[in-house]
Amino acid sequence: MTITRILTKRLFDGQHFFDDHVLVIADGKIVAIDRDTSNTDSVLPGIVVPGYIDLQVNGGGGVLFNASPSLDGIKAIMTAHSKYGTTAMLPTLITDQIEVMEKAADAIAEAISQNVPGIIGVHFEGPHLSVAKKGAHSEEFIRPISEREWAVLSRKDLGQILVTLAPENVAPDDIEKMVSLGIKVCLGHTNATYEIANKALQAGADGFTHLFNAMSPLQGREPGVVGAALLYDNTSCGLIVDGHHVDYTSCQVALNAKPSGKLFLVTDAMPPVGTDDDKFDFFDRQVFLEDGKLTSTTGELAGSALDMATAVKNTQNHLNVPLDEAIRMASLYPAQYINKDPLLGTLVKGAQADFAVLNDDLTVAQTWIAGKQVFNQQ
Repeated sequence: MTITRILTKRLFDGQHFFDDHVLVIADGKIVAIDRDTSNTDSVLPGIVVPGYIDLQVNGGGGVLFNASPSLDGIKAIMTAHSKYGTTAMLPTLITDQIEVMEKAADAIAEAISQNVPGIIGVHFEGPHLSVAKKGAHSEEFIRPISEREWAVLSRKDLGQILVTLAPENVAPDDIEKMVSLGIKVCLGHTNATYEIANKALQAGADGFTHLFNAMSPLQGREPGVVGAALLYDNTSCGLIVDGHHVDYTSCQVALNAKPSGKLFLVTDAMPPVGTDDDKFDFFDRQVFLEDGKLTSTTGELAGSALDMATAVKNTQNHLNVPLDEAIRMASLYPAQYINKDPLLGTLVKGAQADFAVLNDDLTVAQTWIAGKQVFNQQ
């Protein structure tokens, strides 16, 4: 067993900051955090923080998961996002044909069986959504659940499955069945009333996909899905903090309404992340990037060009959130939502050695997964 001792000039373990502590790593895990700095193999400047965990990643590195539902596609997306501190993700398949869904599942299973760094499951965003709140999703592929979807959702080789659905189009019994299979169920792309959303939550749904976006709003006489999301303390919400999807003031309203730990950052990233591309093909349309915003030729927002490092920076700078809490929103809180290893999202003894090294401006200098460096800025 090879033991590596890495001196961190500043370390955030998920709860507290420490100066001049040594990460002792063996077999991809942290076996100790040592104050004795006399014997080290290397030194990491900057701030060492738990790696970011992104539960909604449609693409990156020039690849859209729907267009490349393959092992190579998954690897390209993960590589692109590792440049921004992401050490774990759920590649996300948006509404598509069942054949694409099946290919995506096979690719995820292959990635997990081959221990591709950072792939911990899959997010199926659709196809059981609301046409009225479809956003950039293709109406022609929105459909009820069939046995072929259940065959995919029942697989046990996909890591953690997360499903985004519209509760007005999925029966509570079906939500209960998903939850019994270990699936995390989020409400999203939905025009449901508060009453319908509440029934879905009673059936076991406990999350909301990209809060405020593509869901019935909070109004005086109809709380809508947004009202349900903000009311219930035991539910979690993904939030796209790019300044385009949600006004920063609305983000602050959510922060005030939800308990600490129940809002986590997501990117909803598309292929341009990690590239210089300013457009890409998207089903029968094109999507253009301008001033940091992705817009489809049919007029809708179509995902984001956001990365997790920028999401953390925006959260600190625009939402008046302290740095430690902004980092937890990108690491610990998404880990807690999907109920993975209880040490995921932390840098403590026993945790997998997944971390990012941040520069003073919160850009990423290095990314490590399971004790191995997967990105170096230099």
